[in-house]
Amino acid sequence: MKYKHLITNPNGVSKQGLIMRETIARFTAEGVFGQSVKSGDFRKHMVERPWKVPEGYTLDVIHGRNCKLELLQSAQRDDSRILLQLHGGGYVGAMRNVYRKFAVRYNELGKGMDVLTVDYRVAPEYPFPAALEDSIYAYNWLINRGWHSNEILLAGDSAGGGLAMALCHYLKKQNRELPAGLIAMSPWTDMTQSGPSYEQNYHRDPNFGNSSNTLINNKEYIGGNDPKNPFLSPAFGDFSGFPPMLIQVGSFEMLLSDSEIVAKKAKEAGVKVRLSVYEGMFHVFQMALHRLPESKKAWTEVGHFLDIMK
Repeated sequence: MKYKHLITNPNGVSKQGLIMRETIARFTAEGVFGQSVKSGDFRKHMVERPWKVPEGYTLDVIHGRNCKLELLQSAQRDDSRILLQLHGGGYVGAMRNVYRKFAVRYNELGKGMDVLTVDYRVAPEYPFPAALEDSIYAYNWLINRGWHSNEILLAGDSAGGGLAMALCHYLKKQNRELPAGLIAMSPWTDMTQSGPSYEQNYHRDPNFGNSSNTLINNKEYIGGNDPKNPFLSPAFGDFSGFPPMLIQVGSFEMLLSDSEIVAKKAKEAGVKVRLSVYEGMFHVFQMALHRLPESKKAWTEVGHFLDIMK
């Protein structure tokens, strides 16, 4: 698998994608509620109905040292590997139902692969390094139950994508074996906001644009720590020895550079990387699942990556 920088759908965004992008932009621009969504305040206090486990699946909740783990398994299991999912939410939003849906999708695309999702501690109550510590705990939980590093895949979106890379930086620093592969959707990898897309996409990003009070401006998780610490901003780390990575990002994202910088550094370090930039797409557009052509294409790409990693 060679390094590729792909611009999907060069003729532009789909009609459905355009409608959804503009709807998000209008929604986040309107009033106090829209701003609370953009800033992450709504996410902090979000209450959802209990998730209904789909037929043919089981969901076991494991109460760990400081966090909960959710193990999703299907009736037709492939017990040769497992995926560890680290959810997004700007380090201030806890686990939510969309990531349980993600787990089902990863299981389907992995042809019965188990999925372990970490409900890690979040800021402001638990700033850095709480989320990383809980991710390390989850990885060690798998190792202690007989899983080998070459049987473990990592996946994460937004903060979770950066957290997956931070976990790899940590394991590497400890001279431990790294997982077999990594999937990152719109990863947040540079908390210094040094990339050009933070300015270039400031007026285009429907999730974080046109405001200084957003999740990506929030310092609650960073605290008084150096934002260039690779455990906070993995873009500043050394990627040599990293596993193959699939990185997906939208061209309208302020975080676009976070993906591009990591892909370039990883490639230069000899890592196999596939960077896919989806034209006209917004932050973690994969949450649309089957409702957008771009999201469907992105998940198909995830399936191909999982096939290659097998």
